[in-house]
Amino acid sequence: MQEMKLKSLSLSLKDMLGADYISSVCMAASVLGIGSASELDALACQKVDFYPEEFGARLDALLDKLGEKVCASFDNSVRGAGTTAFDAALHASMAPIASLGFLRIGEDGRLYFIGKSEHYQASLGHGFPGYELLHLANQIGISNITHNNTRGHITRVLERELVRVANGIAREDCTALDAVIASKEPHVLNRVINLETGSLACEAAFKMMLARFYKLQPHFDAPVHSGCTPVFLVMGDYRNGREANYHGTTIFTQMLRGMWSEMYAGMEAAGLIKAVGVPINDYEGFKAAVEKYDAGSTRIAGFIHELVLMNYGAIKLDKAYINQCYELCHSRGIPCFVDEIQSCMWSPEMFLFKEYGLKPDFVSVGKGFPGGMYPASRIITTAEMDNLNLFGALVTNGQEEIASLANLITMRFSEANVDYIREIGTQWRAALEEIAAKHAGLVRRIEGQGLLSALVFMDTEKAVAFCKTMCNEYCIDVSAQTYKADCPPAALMKPPLICSKKALGIVMSAIGKALDKLEE
Repeated sequence: MQEMKLKSLSLSLKDMLGADYISSVCMAASVLGIGSASELDALACQKVDFYPEEFGARLDALLDKLGEKVCASFDNSVRGAGTTAFDAALHASMAPIASLGFLRIGEDGRLYFIGKSEHYQASLGHGFPGYELLHLANQIGISNITHNNTRGHITRVLERELVRVANGIAREDCTALDAVIASKEPHVLNRVINLETGSLACEAAFKMMLARFYKLQPHFDAPVHSGCTPVFLVMGDYRNGREANYHGTTIFTQMLRGMWSEMYAGMEAAGLIKAVGVPINDYEGFKAAVEKYDAGSTRIAGFIHELVLMNYGAIKLDKAYINQCYELCHSRGIPCFVDEIQSCMWSPEMFLFKEYGLKPDFVSVGKGFPGGMYPASRIITTAEMDNLNLFGALVTNGQEEIASLANLITMRFSEANVDYIREIGTQWRAALEEIAAKHAGLVRRIEGQGLLSALVFMDTEKAVAFCKTMCNEYCIDVSAQTYKADCPPAALMKPPLICSKKALGIVMSAIGKALDKLEE
């Protein structure tokens, strides 16, 4: 296994946000008595080492104690007042009392590896040193709290950065970026709506697709597909249902995957809305659905999909298949929405759709971008789909400045470590494939891509037993996915981008031992 090393950066707030902005902030903050302009400027010029060698070395040294009880347990933990469902799912012994990097100490005092990045959001782990800039921003008086009609400079800088990265533009090429932002051409991603959660990002895209069928407000002009029933194409499950997709927890997006079935049936019967599951990696099935529903009294409102179905066995969509689907959609004016809540930031390109060569009309950005530090999700779309007014798209507080800075820090570090992220993902996947080959009687295949991978077992019982062993004996956070229709019995993992060579080796060793025990 070749040597890999994360590259650090040493940047100040002035480096990140520009001298003019910082000068204005320091002058204004001095008027408010937060400090003298010179004192505040000194803080803004303070360089922060994003990933010191000592930090990575400390994490690797601590790995030797993985699974051990490293401190006294916290025995006076309160029960809380959760709902029945949330309390049933709670594992308080694993709840963090302290965390660092890819490690967490639970209430039981044991040292855990965050094998799922705290459920997809901790892209750079806990306590990422680069986020010290967030505290410095607070100290010089940058306010996190803004509103939709006062969204600040940092948030607007982030909007441009998201458009730049989504379109593959070099950081220094402002001319090209300005041209893209001004473009009215189809499938050019150049509009950003700032939201708090992934569910709201998906809901915003859903509303923009729906606005082509129904008026948002009475005084609006008749939409292009007024009078037709909107049909949403989503990834179907292996039982000819719709459970394979997952695009948030709002009512409409839950309906897309078969929830609220009685209410949905009433709406479908009235011709108000329809959701159709398309077979996974089956272009002829997709084409048949388009030809059937993009005609007569119905029109396809949009094709909504993930590229790695992390809520359905981590199944990966084939590149040839999804490109054919997009080609057909583009030829018929059907909007395409790639939901990257799970995959964004875990691709070396930051967006997985770029690796596929796709031209989507909507891209969702999840909490992996701000590293889980804030609920700061985004939807990126095109001028053509920019059809909602402020009150149709807004969320009460989606414009937080410090949250936007967290996004910028994560993006800057990721962009500097493209090669590392690609290599660690490749090696992670190769190691899983090697282990699967040794345990062919238990593991059917490896699904997903790079760090977003899953072991698919021969049966559900073994998948569940494997995850229990990994969590309880080896303190490596892995979960089984067994609750959806004919979902492959998969054990899901998603380690942070800072996963080291040593961490990879230790996790793979534990996986091998857990599989050996199952075979015994």
